[in-house]
Amino acid sequence: MNILDGKKIANQIKEEIAVEVAQIQTRGEKVPHLAAVLVGNDGASLTYVGSKVRSCKKIGFESTLIHLPEDTTEAVLLQQVADLNANSDIDGYIVQLPLPKHIDEEKILMAVDPDKDVDGFHPTNFGKMALDMETFIPATPFGIMELLRRYDIETEGKHTVVIGRSHIVGRPISILMSQKGKAANATVTITHSRTKDLQEFTKQADIIVSALGVPDFLKATMVKEGVVIIDVGITRVPDATKERGYYITGDVDFEEVAPKASYITPVPGGVGPMTIAMLLKNTLLARKRRQD
Repeated sequence: MNILDGKKIANQIKEEIAVEVAQIQTRGEKVPHLAAVLVGNDGASLTYVGSKVRSCKKIGFESTLIHLPEDTTEAVLLQQVADLNANSDIDGYIVQLPLPKHIDEEKILMAVDPDKDVDGFHPTNFGKMALDMETFIPATPFGIMELLRRYDIETEGKHTVVIGRSHIVGRPISILMSQKGKAANATVTITHSRTKDLQEFTKQADIIVSALGVPDFLKATMVKEGVVIIDVGITRVPDATKERGYYITGDVDFEEVAPKASYITPVPGGVGPMTIAMLLKNTLLARKRRQD
């Protein structure tokens, strides 16, 4: 069993980006500027956005955090998005999900300028990705692909089973892994909560990407020997014995499944750090495009 160390690879990517940023500064040009909009005080979102801001500072990006109260109206948020679209100093930005229930997420994401949509959620960018055109790839699937590439995981002709069909992870990773190229050329099956006999699919899988959001869902009895496991799930499970009052776990019962896996991502420290690294990579791409 080998660990797919997302934290290590993410740090390598950040170092590579920092070198490019230093070269931009040497030329006297404007460094990339990433903005994040956070509505409310969701604990996981606060942690995630905070990590993005720290990462920006570490690699030499400029960053702006716009923190709005929980009761922010949809109209106010749409105006904030419009302001960011019009702000020539901002190369790319994200609207942190989930949004409060009274705000229509789709309406907000549709309002984001596709050329600044470094999350890769806008239909324009999603469509380009599906057509194998250059675009902003959603950061989590982008991170998974990069992790597979850098560990030279053999994917060609392999049966990949994706658990979960979200627009953020499940669907895009199924498209990316079925395309031509490195860490691709796989035969992909998408499964989800309505799939009958789901474990019949996972037992056949050479590679499993789980993005279900159900703690410890995938058990050892559901996988074959030598499987590659990419655990995208990250859930805070309440635990009074812990100092923080919770512990973090993924979709995969790590202790059970790891002995059967050839490669496996830990939670935390697997896909999560890669997501942030690829968001930064998308922001650098946005900066280059705006310059061109």
